[in-house]
Amino acid sequence: MVVKIIAVVVGIIILSIGSFLLFQNNSSDFSRSSRNNNSQITEKTPDRKDIEILATNLDVPWSLDFLPDRRGIFTQRPGSIKMLDKNGEVTDFNFEISEVKHIGEGGLLGIVVDPAFETNKFVYVYYTYSSNGSNTLNRVVRYRFNDDNLIDKTVLVDKIPGASNHNGGRIKFGPDGFLYITTGDAQNPSQSQDRNSLAGKILRVDRKGKPASDNPFNNSTYSYGHRNPQGISWNSNRQLYETEHGPLAHDEINRIAKGGNYGWPTIQGTQSKEGMISPIKESGIGTWAPSGAEFYNDRLFYAGLRGTALFEAKIENEFVNLTEHFKNEFGRVRDVVLGPDNLLYVLTSNTDGRGIPSGDDDKIIRINPEKF
Repeated sequence: MVVKIIAVVVGIIILSIGSFLLFQNNSSDFSRSSRNNNSQITEKTPDRKDIEILATNLDVPWSLDFLPDRRGIFTQRPGSIKMLDKNGEVTDFNFEISEVKHIGEGGLLGIVVDPAFETNKFVYVYYTYSSNGSNTLNRVVRYRFNDDNLIDKTVLVDKIPGASNHNGGRIKFGPDGFLYITTGDAQNPSQSQDRNSLAGKILRVDRKGKPASDNPFNNSTYSYGHRNPQGISWNSNRQLYETEHGPLAHDEINRIAKGGNYGWPTIQGTQSKEGMISPIKESGIGTWAPSGAEFYNDRLFYAGLRGTALFEAKIENEFVNLTEHFKNEFGRVRDVVLGPDNLLYVLTSNTDGRGIPSGDDDKIIRINPEKF
């Protein structure tokens, strides 16, 4: 009798779980694409001889770029800009931006060196600050590099909505010569669908901060409907791709089209709706928390924070073959950049309050991608 009762109870539990999962899979008002199921995920760790730890004991490094003389210049989220010499060692260069507001995911974020640096000496940064007391905003600022100092501060794009989370923050020059800026929804998802808001967007401006003349909406917006994009990079065909944080899961890799609407908050993950663009790959119920991204030989490498790995995506039309490198080895990974030596430079983010730092975190690590 007891055995029969146990069997009945187990059967009820199994049926309940099955019904719940079926409901979850069919509860959306929008259709779900199956194109993200045609992919593989593997783990791979290169030989240790192809890995070099350059810098240690850093304070939440966020973004890195290189000067023409091969020195690296990088941001630390609390508000300082530091430098690597040509050998990859941290120098005594230290530039503080006092108005940076280090709050949650906000602070001193993206940095990029102008492609015409030899002529204009421009360096650009993205950071969070306070306006009118406790109001949190973001801005993009241009400096001129002079005698190992940053001078002539010029605000290019201001009053980007900010919050303790979802500030975006990546800035890069595209192959068209314009500056691309990723912005988060600042914890107000409706702003992402407002094409006149600076939040939840990829912006595209010139060196003076003016909208590119052929932008789709006669403003700075290049694409919209983003939640918290933190990685952008172009392949050899000049096609822009983006990595984006989803809500706890459903992180995304998107192929970006000018004027495209990427759906947040109306759709997420592989959901679809007319007039909105679904990702070419999403994490499903898992999470990558993707950040900086960089193409190398048409392979998209991107940093994983909660994913605690360096991800590599081989993209062929709608097929994405995904590989995890260094899974759980270096903890949270914030940025990946291709250096002038054709090696990848990886920034960890274990001292940001969300990781478990080792005794010498955070780090900058140099990796030979040819060995992958």
